[in-house]
Amino acid sequence: MSDLWTTIAAERGALATDLADLTPTQWDQPSLCPGWAVRDVVAHLSATASLNPASFFAGMAKARFNFDRFANDQIAKHLGRDAAATLSEFRGVQHSTSAPPGPKTSWLGEVVIHGADIRRPLGIPHTYDVATVRQVIDFYKGSNMLIGAKKRIAGLRLSATDCDWQHGQGDTVEGPLLSLLLAMTGRANACAELAGPGVAALQSRCASAT
Repeated sequence: MSDLWTTIAAERGALATDLADLTPTQWDQPSLCPGWAVRDVVAHLSATASLNPASFFAGMAKARFNFDRFANDQIAKHLGRDAAATLSEFRGVQHSTSAPPGPKTSWLGEVVIHGADIRRPLGIPHTYDVATVRQVIDFYKGSNMLIGAKKRIAGLRLSATDCDWQHGQGDTVEGPLLSLLLAMTGRANACAELAGPGVAALQSRCASAT
């Protein structure tokens, strides 16, 4: 767990650094999460790092156990008065080890995937450690938790072109490991970086989830 939290803190810190010089227009730019601007996703990450099982269930009860309502309530709570306040709060939770209930690797997945949701529309490059991405994709390939990754890749053979990683059987989808992870978790634009006879099916499944 200490290694996991060290990696999470490093990714949070790297993202905060990348956000430091954003313009107001960039903060308001749509992220890869439908309906959420860049600033919303950062607030969501702060919210996740501020929750514990008790506060999570209390918030869910307040939202009448509607997860989308709960998530948006949490974003509103952590946005702050302006973008500077949003970033300041995110910096403040860099080393937090608090989290909602759930599989531990999903907390790493939050910052890896949402980091890409933020950086990609802004054209900000970031090189993830391959072992980190592998840890996250190995979790999501077998999970339908919230985002349905396991169902989305059913009947497909995924093969990374930048490391030795494969999963599944069926029509092949090939590409960088991070792009496979993003497509698996519903980011349709990542399919443009993939190749193979299974890409069309995967892209269709991504589109149906938005």
